[in-house]
Amino acid sequence: MKVDIEKIKEGKSTAELLEFSIVNIDKPSGPTSFDVSDFVRKTLGLRKTSHFGTLDPKVTGVLPVALNRACKLTGYFLGEDKTYVGIARFHEEVTLPRVEKVIKEKFSGVIKQLPPVKSRVKREVREREVHSFRLLEADGKDVLFEAKVQGGTYIRKLIDDLGKEMEMGAHMLELRRTNAGIFYEDDEKYPSVNLYDFEKAAEEYKNGNDSLLRDILIPAEIISEVYDPVLIKEKNLKKIYTGKPIQPEDLEEKIRPEKGKKISVFCGEKFVGVYEIASEKDIFAKSKFTLQPIE
Repeated sequence: MKVDIEKIKEGKSTAELLEFSIVNIDKPSGPTSFDVSDFVRKTLGLRKTSHFGTLDPKVTGVLPVALNRACKLTGYFLGEDKTYVGIARFHEEVTLPRVEKVIKEKFSGVIKQLPPVKSRVKREVREREVHSFRLLEADGKDVLFEAKVQGGTYIRKLIDDLGKEMEMGAHMLELRRTNAGIFYEDDEKYPSVNLYDFEKAAEEYKNGNDSLLRDILIPAEIISEVYDPVLIKEKNLKKIYTGKPIQPEDLEEKIRPEKGKKISVFCGEKFVGVYEIASEKDIFAKSKFTLQPIE
């Protein structure tokens, strides 16, 4: 099954989209991620907003912000891979081959990382995967790099650890996130939007023209690109909304169960929720989050 996000978007009013959408914000240097999320909330007059993955105040780039009921999906996006481009300053002049050798030996694949002192997570060593760590160019002590990492990897700490491993020290000068999961700064359909253009779109909407705002609203049904979509019949939908697990007979087509796998469930083009396959005799999947219909 393939979910047609654009078709879903066309079938909703702008007010309906604002109730369950995501905005791919290009965070500027300066404000915190919370500040940006709160700015989106106040500018659009929403009840709540939530961002997908904190960026330090000085860090720029992709910061997806969920609107209203889409905030319930935040946790389902957070663990996705992220890509960064930045400048590392070593405390002595370096050559690319020398740095690349240390990266290959110590900072590729699964690594152990102790979160920095100022972090929102418990400070204990944990494993994170570095998918790629490419050096693009060097200029004296400064090295331009691109790193694709597992969600929850601290890039500033990665650079600090790299400098220590090379016995010369290093710190991060600049950092930009170019990708967070399925959201990209240069996405063909939903590129990241700066706060100026976002504010302009919101102002136009308040003045009766919703075209600019609709362009940047991403239906939260796009979660189907993170968790495989599964189609169910309408017959027992009311019971499913009140907590009934999905049974094999509720499925539109027979699916081979993979116990523990999370799926996004749809009834036609209507998003029902995020479920986890149970693979019990009479139960196919149990709800992790169900989107209740608005009465």
